[in-house]
Amino acid sequence: MVTIQNDRFTATINEVGAELTHLVDQASHRDLIWNNDLWPKHAPVLFPAIGRSNEDSYLIDGQRYEMPQHGFVSGETFMIVDQTPTAVTLSLTANAATRVYYPFYFELQVTFTLVATGLNLTFSVQNHGQQDLSYSLGSHPAFNVPFEAGEAFTDYELVLDPAPTDLQQFEIVKTPNPYRSGKELPVTTDKGVIKLNYPMFDAGLIILKAPNLAHLTLQSTKSKHSISLNLDDFDYVTLWTKEGAQAPFLCLEPFNGLPDVAGDLRELATKEGNHHVAVGQSETMAYTITVD
Repeated sequence: MVTIQNDRFTATINEVGAELTHLVDQASHRDLIWNNDLWPKHAPVLFPAIGRSNEDSYLIDGQRYEMPQHGFVSGETFMIVDQTPTAVTLSLTANAATRVYYPFYFELQVTFTLVATGLNLTFSVQNHGQQDLSYSLGSHPAFNVPFEAGEAFTDYELVLDPAPTDLQQFEIVKTPNPYRSGKELPVTTDKGVIKLNYPMFDAGLIILKAPNLAHLTLQSTKSKHSISLNLDDFDYVTLWTKEGAQAPFLCLEPFNGLPDVAGDLRELATKEGNHHVAVGQSETMAYTITVD
């Protein structure tokens, strides 16, 4: 584990998976990040796939490769390549184990930087190989909800900024694993506000298609506390809590890429939502967890 700290926050990151495990507001001693065996993860990095692949595999030039759910980096140990008291950069470079699943010469760097109002996360995907690099990347932080005693999950709401006029979500089907159906469904908001309740997650994750969404804020209706993510660098944002568990957490997940459509086993290069990095190039995306 590696720890970084500034005047207000302490963050702990596991080198295995480059996973944020704690983000503590020192003034209130409140840990924003979920830690409980009901769902034994905290904020995994999803790469180079999001969700479960059809038949747990995909194709490259017709050859089948296995792909674990959400990719494989959550089980890989990242190296620390740079560290200061308030920031750390971790790197995973392609190796013999990763090439079994993903035969590309990539480097994934994840940088965590504490700022006065929260934590910035930056992801850099670099192509060190000799062919186009096709991938998905997601960040999967789970936040403790409610934020404080005396409140309930249903006392919280999500505020979308700017308020979308035509908000869609991808229909999810279970076969039995969750996949996209290929259809989109309308999402009703009250001037860009979504009230939280557990039944809304009965079908599983909610992937919002809101290309102009700049910020997503999770806030209490009973106190002034909030957590906000800026989403300019991401194509989609996903909401999730464990189905049927009445669990006191909510995941807010910036995505570049999408889970598979059920039954659509296809070439990696043509996967819907995937990003591409040309030979010798890199792509960087970032968001900040702002705490109020």
